[in-house]
Amino acid sequence: MLRRATAAAAVVLAGVLAPAAHADGGKDGGICKGATMFVKVCASDGGGAPGAGGSGTAAAPAGTSGGSSTPSCTYTRLDPQPPPENMFWKGHDRSEKGAVYGVNCPDQQGARTVWIADGQAPDAAPVIDPEAVARRAAASMKLEGPAVASPRAAGKYLVGMPMWMWADPSPSTFGPVSASATAGSVTVTATAKVSQIVWAMGDGTTVTCHGPGTPYTPEQGKAMSPDCGHRYQRSASDKPDGRYRGTATATWSIAWTAPTLGDEGEFTETRETAWTARVGELQVLNVN
Repeated sequence: MLRRATAAAAVVLAGVLAPAAHADGGKDGGICKGATMFVKVCASDGGGAPGAGGSGTAAAPAGTSGGSSTPSCTYTRLDPQPPPENMFWKGHDRSEKGAVYGVNCPDQQGARTVWIADGQAPDAAPVIDPEAVARRAAASMKLEGPAVASPRAAGKYLVGMPMWMWADPSPSTFGPVSASATAGSVTVTATAKVSQIVWAMGDGTTVTCHGPGTPYTPEQGKAMSPDCGHRYQRSASDKPDGRYRGTATATWSIAWTAPTLGDEGEFTETRETAWTARVGELQVLNVN
């Protein structure tokens, strides 16, 4: 599959969507409900239509209909043109009067391509950004911060002693969880899972764990956690209520695929959970 970092493809929806129009997604925003998501259409601003003849590279800016101040997209004819068997041709061939154009929209990330018939205005060839569709799919997922099991608010911890940190994994707090969203003829499936949890310990240090952590059991004694632990070097006696206040921040890695476009990519989101830990000194009684 073509990596999005190399180039991303687009889809021609001629006759399907009107310029700058959107479908009402209902209370769920149209995700996995059979309705299309909002699609921003780059319509003609009255300039010459691309593909009207000639060769080489010619840029054709386009705005939105009705004189909107929305930033324009720029359509640039690729020169040289990709081979006819390339997916950018969208099933068209050289016998048809048209060409493949690169599309750059200021409000969208990444470069995309679209096939446009000679004399056709850009507004008849709106571009779908598959990552935008993927983000809508991710928005329909229940992605939460770590379910912190340790440190416990009711626990008491000692300076110099190992603290084991862990979170209880579930689909909504660790993944994996998947969802799909559709725009026009493009369906994007996104799968999210936590790649790491960064623990801010409240004492100025952080610990990065690449898993939920290992639960402590009494037979572990004074051993350090094998994958997610910390030792406090001073008590929290100068902190409010004698507690360190920390956070556990999960990084959700969301991988998406758009089979229709032969495209894929990944982005991240974070979710945070706050926690507290009472940390004190070991008190030793000297009895004569």
